[in-house]
Amino acid sequence: MNYFDQRFQQLIADGKTLSLSVDAGALAYLDTKPTRNGKPLTRAERHAAFWSSGFLTDLPAPAWQSQAMMLALAQYMGQERVSNMAMLANVAAVASDVLVRAVRCSGLVLTQHSPRRTELDLIAASHPRIAELCKVLDIFDLAYRQRTSAVFMWQSMLAELSPLELLSYASLYAFEHWVPARFNMASPSAAAPAAMQAAWDAVNDILLWKLANCADDSTRLTDAVIGQALAKHLSPFLFPDPSGAPARHDLREAFANLLAAQMELNSFVALSANAFSYDHSIDFVRVGEALEINELDAAARAAWERNGRKLAALHAYWHYRAMDAFVDSGMATQQIGSAENNELNRVAYIKALRTQLQLTEVYGVSDTVTTDSGDTVPLFQALLSLELMHVFFQRDFLETYVTHLRSTSNWAMALGMLAFNGLRDGSQNRFPLTWSGRDEKVAKMVGWTVTAEHPQGNPRHAAAVVDFWTSDWSKLAAQLQGGAPGLKPDLFERPILKMGQTLVQLPWVVGLQNNSTAAINNLRRLGARRNEARAETQRIETQLGALLEKRDFKVVLNWHPPVGPDGNAGEVDVICSRDGMVLVLEVKSTYLRRSQQDAWQHETTTLRKAGQQLHRKVAAVQQSLVDQLELTKHLGLEPGAPATTLCAWIVDTSIECDHQRFGGFLKVSLEELLIALRDDRHLLHDPERLFAQNVPADHAEPQTLYPQGFSAFRLIEVVETQAVWQDI
Repeated sequence: MNYFDQRFQQLIADGKTLSLSVDAGALAYLDTKPTRNGKPLTRAERHAAFWSSGFLTDLPAPAWQSQAMMLALAQYMGQERVSNMAMLANVAAVASDVLVRAVRCSGLVLTQHSPRRTELDLIAASHPRIAELCKVLDIFDLAYRQRTSAVFMWQSMLAELSPLELLSYASLYAFEHWVPARFNMASPSAAAPAAMQAAWDAVNDILLWKLANCADDSTRLTDAVIGQALAKHLSPFLFPDPSGAPARHDLREAFANLLAAQMELNSFVALSANAFSYDHSIDFVRVGEALEINELDAAARAAWERNGRKLAALHAYWHYRAMDAFVDSGMATQQIGSAENNELNRVAYIKALRTQLQLTEVYGVSDTVTTDSGDTVPLFQALLSLELMHVFFQRDFLETYVTHLRSTSNWAMALGMLAFNGLRDGSQNRFPLTWSGRDEKVAKMVGWTVTAEHPQGNPRHAAAVVDFWTSDWSKLAAQLQGGAPGLKPDLFERPILKMGQTLVQLPWVVGLQNNSTAAINNLRRLGARRNEARAETQRIETQLGALLEKRDFKVVLNWHPPVGPDGNAGEVDVICSRDGMVLVLEVKSTYLRRSQQDAWQHETTTLRKAGQQLHRKVAAVQQSLVDQLELTKHLGLEPGAPATTLCAWIVDTSIECDHQRFGGFLKVSLEELLIALRDDRHLLHDPERLFAQNVPADHAEPQTLYPQGFSAFRLIEVVETQAVWQDI
């Protein structure tokens, strides 16, 4: 008898209902139990153990109705090694609605080669609802295969190119299309953030494909290799010579077609397949050989869109906070760099402050960060260097190119003038992509690390900054080709590309990217296993506790409750008390996500578990307020007279699933709580209209969230009524 059968039978013997006993088994499965010698089983072992459990075979309909059982069934449909046809046939018969939703959540729509898809076909004949689901899946499968076939076809046209050569065509395309769009010389829709993000995601996918299929030596560049590649694939466009090599317009057009095909595939996955899988506010209905979307939950769709508006408002909020910090620091009255560059450098300084404030206050990042090689660098210098790179590439590349483009109306001629003038004016590299040795790159960046302590700059910090923003393409290619697990960097997250001893940069990426997102994801997504990550999460809790103390809360951090009859409830991140009210906070820190799939996985893993954890911790706190005198003393409560009210929230650094409840507990964003405690929500509304065009500034006096004075009860009301987001 396996672990799950034993657990089920013990719960039944203890008098638990069938549904509760089944649900407990599903939760254990989802939470990666059981363990062996203190370590979790492999995914394959865990799947085999759970789906071979005897109690699953003929469960009645009510036992399948919980979220845990649906999520467990989704995992069954998403794996390929274990089969339990008897169980599946029973679910189809007694709870076909659960099976349909599990299939949607499993991602099977894009993996229809799976044996689980064959199992659905086998039971479809006896179950009309499953038969209809299979027809919907067939339509998705055909559409997906058509789009992947188009991508494969255009990939084959570019198979001969090395990664550097492919970057050359990506750069030509960027200067022909994206740079003019950003400077209002093309369709405004092409420069819209969503359109640019979609295009860059597609370029990233294309480059990852190339790295996964390139020769070992193609990511180890030398001067000779660079010269040969650019002479064949770049120079003929920039410096056409009738007697020289012709420009490869066929490859340029093939890249444009591959990009269009990849964008179409990505759009299908994001807007259709992922919506089918993870957006349960809509349903896909078959009409003949086509699918139509029916809206099931308008409120859920509106919430997703509202969260997008919150993110835009937060961008303005942190910028205003940075401007205030810039003035308070005294830098507003000082010249930064040369007089010619002072204004651009001031903007770069403020943007770096903006990202630093967000990283430190929301994500708990310290004043120094560590590179992959173990070197440390001051956080602000790393951020400022990226912003100064942005200024350099925008001013000396993009703006100069656009000036030539306006005068010539020919993108290739304008690029040729940019590159030629760079060579004429002192051997400056002004090609659509740049390259240098690491030492040369570090030497150029030393001037960006000037401080009062190092008035001539700090070479060690400059080297660490370069490493911090570098993605090693030789290692990445080996990782991709070896099938090693790991998150893949996006171009904008680590925009210095290391190929052997050569560093390559793309002016159109660094000059146009969202540096705040790059920094946050560089640290939080790609660097989640860095040594600082745990300390950063603890720093978030400490800083939140300090902000609560400023509001006269009594605060206890990282409290370990006594082990009770139901076991160890686990560490309680934040407990605070004021006005006879106790707040219990479960803090979660993560990175900025972009897709519905990311948000759904966060909802069904991190936040679902947070609700379970908080349920146990709240019970432990309630009991300890009665019998743990030390805790009540620290919270400023009278022993034996615990708080009349206890409130608990999940406080998350992400905005996803905002104001939903998990295990009965409200999930709020950390930034919302910070703004509520600071009482500066007016900064969300862009009071100087820096981010809105043709709209007059609103200089009305900021309205406090606490007109009758601050209290714990009013804070809870502010958060639970979303007063911070009023009119967003």
